[in-house]
Amino acid sequence: MNSIEQTLQQRILVIDGAMGTMIQRHKLTEADYRGERFKNWHCDVKGNNDLLNLTQPDIIIGIHRQYLDAGADIIETNTFSSTTIAMADYEMQSLAKELNIAAARCAKQAVAASGKTAWVAGAIGPLNKTLSLSPDVNNPGYRAVSFDEVVAAYYEQIEGLVEGGVDLLLIETIFDTLNAKGAIYAIKKYFHEQQKEPLPIMISGTITDASGRTLSGQTLEAFYTSVMHARPLSVGLNCALGAKEMRPHIEELSQLAKCYVSAYPNAGLPNAMGEYDERPEDTGHYLEEWAREGFVNIVGGCCGTTPDHIRHIADHVKGIIPRPLPHIEKTIPAIA
Repeated sequence: MNSIEQTLQQRILVIDGAMGTMIQRHKLTEADYRGERFKNWHCDVKGNNDLLNLTQPDIIIGIHRQYLDAGADIIETNTFSSTTIAMADYEMQSLAKELNIAAARCAKQAVAASGKTAWVAGAIGPLNKTLSLSPDVNNPGYRAVSFDEVVAAYYEQIEGLVEGGVDLLLIETIFDTLNAKGAIYAIKKYFHEQQKEPLPIMISGTITDASGRTLSGQTLEAFYTSVMHARPLSVGLNCALGAKEMRPHIEELSQLAKCYVSAYPNAGLPNAMGEYDERPEDTGHYLEEWAREGFVNIVGGCCGTTPDHIRHIADHVKGIIPRPLPHIEKTIPAIA
């Protein structure tokens, strides 16, 4: 099996689509989420999709299989909220590490059953608390969480993902780069302390509107400059925008990045009901244009996308030469 770095030099890779969209199709009840183990849990857990790694693993494995069958080369673990900070919403902080281990094993099991070459990316979400913005409009200096708390939460998540056997670590949907820096620091800290060979890191930010900035106010260039010290395998964008709206930002990033570029937009912009209407063939067409323009190395889908979207994307980019890494000349400082 080639390494992912070798494969990226040969072709454009496809990452999977939305997990939440697929879970919603199962119309799960509160009892389904609880399963037998959490039957008497003291608060509601419906909507805690990451809990399904423990209570409904067959559903999660089945979703992974659908994306693999559709042509995905990279599948993301169902761990977007599997940190002590995010799990506090359900008073399930103690389960954080176990959720990550279980999610990684579900994904690895799906890959093994598919019989194809694919990589499992440990999904590290942005958290529901931010280091750069105050949740209190009357107190701009207030923060709901500290940098050390963010690092500790991410460290535990990374520990679980690695123990579960992921191949990559994906810091995604970044709207606050300081949170992402906490994740990067936690990754570096973990592999240094555990004296293990580091896994490749993928980083994916989120441009929230037409201003071309993240929610915490950074331009795309500033965002890239803020995270490039992590020496990521790839930097990219996902979520918030459909492909049509994301295009200029991906074009800009492709000119900035010294590493591989990823892009997995939503299935268009949400309608009045918060649902996504973009047809799979349209998403595939947009991403084919990016591929032919030489903007991308990894493509896929975010909110609202399904295995049909991923199938069309995979078909549309097949055979297109991937974006080459820029040649970086080493300069020797002049001697005075």
